[in-house]
Amino acid sequence: MSEFDIAAATSLYNVDRWGENYFRINNQGHIAVSPDRKVETEIDLMDIVAEARERKLSFPLVVRFQDLLRDRVETINDAFIQAIEEANYKNCYRGVFPIKVNQLREVVEEILDAGKRYHIGLEAGSKPELIAAMAIHSDPESLIVCNGYKDREFLRMVMLGRKLGKTIIPVVEKLEELYEVIEIAKAAGVTPMVGVRVRLLSKGAGKWATSGGENAKFGLSTADLVAASEYLHSQDMADCLKLVHFHVGSQVPDIRTIKRAVREAARFYSKLKKMGHEMGYLDVGGGLGVDYDGSRTNFDSSTNYSLQEYARDIVYNVMEVCDSEAVPCPILVSESGRAIVAHHSVLIVEAFGAIEKNRLGSSVESANSDHKLVREIVEIYENLGKKNRQENLHDAQQIREQAQSMFDLGLLELSDKAQIETVYWKIAESVVQMFRGMRYIPEEVKEMEIALSDQILCNFSVFQSLLDHWALGQLFPVLPIHRLDELPDREGTLVDITCDSDGKVSKFIDLQDVKETLPLHRFRPGQPYYLGFFLAGAYQDIMGDLHNLFGRVNEMHIFLDDDEDCGYYVEEILPGSTVGQVLSLTQWDIRELARKMKSQTDKAIKKNKMRPNEGMRWLDEYEASLDSYTYLRSPHLK
Repeated sequence: MSEFDIAAATSLYNVDRWGENYFRINNQGHIAVSPDRKVETEIDLMDIVAEARERKLSFPLVVRFQDLLRDRVETINDAFIQAIEEANYKNCYRGVFPIKVNQLREVVEEILDAGKRYHIGLEAGSKPELIAAMAIHSDPESLIVCNGYKDREFLRMVMLGRKLGKTIIPVVEKLEELYEVIEIAKAAGVTPMVGVRVRLLSKGAGKWATSGGENAKFGLSTADLVAASEYLHSQDMADCLKLVHFHVGSQVPDIRTIKRAVREAARFYSKLKKMGHEMGYLDVGGGLGVDYDGSRTNFDSSTNYSLQEYARDIVYNVMEVCDSEAVPCPILVSESGRAIVAHHSVLIVEAFGAIEKNRLGSSVESANSDHKLVREIVEIYENLGKKNRQENLHDAQQIREQAQSMFDLGLLELSDKAQIETVYWKIAESVVQMFRGMRYIPEEVKEMEIALSDQILCNFSVFQSLLDHWALGQLFPVLPIHRLDELPDREGTLVDITCDSDGKVSKFIDLQDVKETLPLHRFRPGQPYYLGFFLAGAYQDIMGDLHNLFGRVNEMHIFLDDDEDCGYYVEEILPGSTVGQVLSLTQWDIRELARKMKSQTDKAIKKNKMRPNEGMRWLDEYEASLDSYTYLRSPHLK
């Protein structure tokens, strides 16, 4: 690239495709966020960084844009409303937010508030989730859908919800649950609302495909459904069956999967209605995907459909099946958690170093006194040209292998080996540059380009903040949040500060395939370099683990406000975990730790290994560290 500008950066990182008009690169070369997709409400992420530094907040930092969360709720509900109006569908839509996708109170409360006029409800898959959902649920027209396996205590809480007038529906996952629901409901003197999860033959696609299909973990088979129907009739409670639920997996990339599943489930719904059950709701589960890479394909990290197509296809296919069966159309329910929360959260990390194969200023000279292999590889470098570039690379590889063999036998000095490796990587980089832009690039040169990439040291934990990337290979958009008006002159992978070799990000989004490296800028001495991980608001906030005892990260919650000069304000700051807090979670008593350290310090003072004042200062520092952030302190914070 001879010139590099904002348009080139936008194309390089695909921001215009995955950004959904929420994210863009502004004229300063910074990533800007428009929580309501209006250019006039643009928030510069570097302004957020400056605000965080002013408040002495260390990185990593999660920034939540609550107005973006509201916009997602409105956008999804409006898509279904529009599809229903276009098709003249004779019923309505009632979305529910699955709490498991992001259980943070601030997130759930914001979603419920944004969805009031749509009567948005909640989905709970465990007792803790149900306990929380029941307390904050106050709209009798909205649903609480209860998925997952349930015990008697869980079901008694459901009956309490019915007594309070809530539209709460336990979804039966196995026949034994149905028997318990009816028994507990009768004992409590309430009329239950019951749902059944059907085990479809239609299977999902992508990383979560195994959560659907006839071998799925949850759901009733066709024979089980018939048995359930007969049991409800025998108990004179056929009218209690209200909902059919199915789930083909999270992040479904192909719209054809959704169409097939919806039609099959609508058929089940219609048949159950004809068997004398009141019915009323068809829950299409989760699956609405997020286009993480912007390719708009059926690749695992993308979707080949839009939100509008998704809503129209559900409405049309349900209506067509129900009309053919001559049964009334149900209220449509979906559990689109990922599509609601993914965009609202940005993880900002500070990069604080780089491991480079080819360092600036390294020497490529040789003298007659140098080892023969050193002289030979320097000669290759000096005579390197386009005509013999691949042959030169092979010769350099051979010399490097010889040098390693001689070093293993003790026949080569460390300084000679170091010089050979330095020149080898310079030759490799030159060869890669010579092939750049060519129509055909040999596979070994492509591999060399990856091997030449820098490792960028980033102050965060993959296991805490990007668990799906480590566990499932989920891709997230990653890019610098500043300097985007400059040509990124390096290629790199990202490594975290854990002691685990898997603590890295080495797969990146691309329109054509998955990239092995990320275009980055060379570090400037004394200047911070910030990277953003985008679309990480679904699951990552809650599924992270405590590997190396790196806990939750600092958070800032941002709200738009026209009265503020900058157009927004920081509504809340949630401090990340301290050293003492994560130690307590793993059964360490921090008071006992401090006591033991004092005992050791006192002994050291008595043995004259420390002076008393020095010992007390070190002890004070140890005790203060228990209240410190678990991540590294930025050298750029005063």
